[in-house]
Amino acid sequence: MDRYERILRVLGVSLTFVLVAAAGICAADREGQDNQAPKQPEQDIIKTETGDLRITFIGHGTLMFGYRDKIVHVDPVGREGDYTKLPKADIVLITHEHGDHLDPKALGMIRKDQTKILLTKACAEKVPGGTIAKNGDTLTVLGLKIEAVPAYNIVHKRPDGQPFHPKGSGNGYVINFDKTRVYVAGDTENIPEMALLKKIDIAFLPMNLPYTMTPEMVAEAAKVFEPRILYPYHYGQTDPNALVALMKDSKKTEVRIRKLK
Repeated sequence: MDRYERILRVLGVSLTFVLVAAAGICAADREGQDNQAPKQPEQDIIKTETGDLRITFIGHGTLMFGYRDKIVHVDPVGREGDYTKLPKADIVLITHEHGDHLDPKALGMIRKDQTKILLTKACAEKVPGGTIAKNGDTLTVLGLKIEAVPAYNIVHKRPDGQPFHPKGSGNGYVINFDKTRVYVAGDTENIPEMALLKKIDIAFLPMNLPYTMTPEMVAEAAKVFEPRILYPYHYGQTDPNALVALMKDSKKTEVRIRKLK
């Protein structure tokens, strides 16, 4: 440092002053970054016959729906959104017990005394006061008909041969916002039961490996039950544009990409 100190003395500036000034600039820069408002999640508004359906894309497998006077949260997870700033839930749907879908702390932040929670048997072991929904069940919750449908792996498995998501353990959900049917698939592959889905207006299909589907699997599933709008979600490092390319000739399904890594 002796050489630089001599230069600074010639210029009439002390090394201490330079170091303090530099530290101040760095601190101001960090403060500016810290004070930046967090990015707001994207939102789409879908017109229905009975009012707007507001879809909030919180992150990964975490969604929120607003319809008339109801707020429906799906798989609320704290690392995906700031739940201190989101509305409380009238209904919560939990697809399965994995940590990127079930977060008791986030759930506690949006739960009211009157909140209705639908979940799986494995989730009920961690969340008291919910209603267990099994594959094939249809329930009416606060005026909304909600169908629990299968969600599981056939191809992708753990090293011991067990599927990442065993059949019968997890749920997907079809939420009926009056006549508008929304399918949130949960963690699943393109299973045969998808062929039974009828009149799906909006579908959320997962697309991350090795846990759920490849873009090819998602495209194959969508071409079977033909949703009007398809959102890939829970897509991790998978390029969603690969799905857009696979679906480019579809005349019945519009693919929409939102930030849901």
